Amino acid sequence: MTAQLIDGTRIAREVRARVAAEVAEFRERTGVIPGLATILVGEDPASEVYVRNKRRLAVETGMADLHRHLDADVTQPAVAAIIEELAHDDAVSGILLQLPLPQHLESGPLIDLIPALKDVDGLTTLSAGLLARGRPGLRPCTPSGVITLIDSTGISLEGLNAVVVGRSELVGGPMSRLLLERNATVTTAHSRTRDLVAVASEADVLIAAAGVPHLIGPEHVKPGAIVIDVGIHRTESGLIGDVRFDEVSPIAGWLTPVPGGVGPMTIATLLANTVTAARMRADQRMLTRLGP
Repeated sequence: MTAQLIDGTRIAREVRARVAAEVAEFRERTGVIPGLATILVGEDPASEVYVRNKRRLAVETGMADLHRHLDADVTQPAVAAIIEELAHDDAVSGILLQLPLPQHLESGPLIDLIPALKDVDGLTTLSAGLLARGRPGLRPCTPSGVITLIDSTGISLEGLNAVVVGRSELVGGPMSRLLLERNATVTTAHSRTRDLVAVASEADVLIAAAGVPHLIGPEHVKPGAIVIDVGIHRTESGLIGDVRFDEVSPIAGWLTPVPGGVGPMTIATLLANTVTAARMRADQRMLTRLGP
């Protein structure tokens, strides 16, 4: 058996095409162009590439590019002031603060300044609470993109055993909650898990999000399982993930590559969240005008 490839590049392209149609419809109906405000602090090369790609694809789908690039030595109050300005700007549908920030800045308080209706990264405390309570809101991009990739297999998550290797606030934690929403039986594994092989090898769906290069090998994979590799690591020989792709491929039923798997879906989901945020704010304004 050789795993079927889950082509994140192709699926992301389909999502972006749908988003472009939704942006055009929204603009025709409301006269408003959804705007994505990205905030980049400093000159980190990887962050610059990520933000450039996000901006380019946002423009390709018909959105307004409302980028802010701040000096690396910018102060916490200055970044906070920029976020507050964007929060009150009606041209801005979504705000994304690119992480990581320089060490002298504290990301948590800055992220929490983003209004929930503009939190297209789904990372604020309020957005996390809405997810935990199962209430409507904007969901984190990478976990949401993973759900889309799983859906592309045509396999229902309901009743399946899912193991998430990783418990970060950015991916692992919200990933587990999104899987629970689909009625999967979810186990969270992490660096303190005593026997990762025993836990992971029982998974019908295995999501590797530990941030450890090549952590997951064939011994961790149940035959026929869906294996999603969230990890991405730059090495001298190129990009690799948390999964040893060549070793796992003969065992898994479905498998994402690195690159070309989860990465493109993260940006596509960001764009989908932005047009969703624009619609949510338009609906809120309509309700405000109509009154009780």
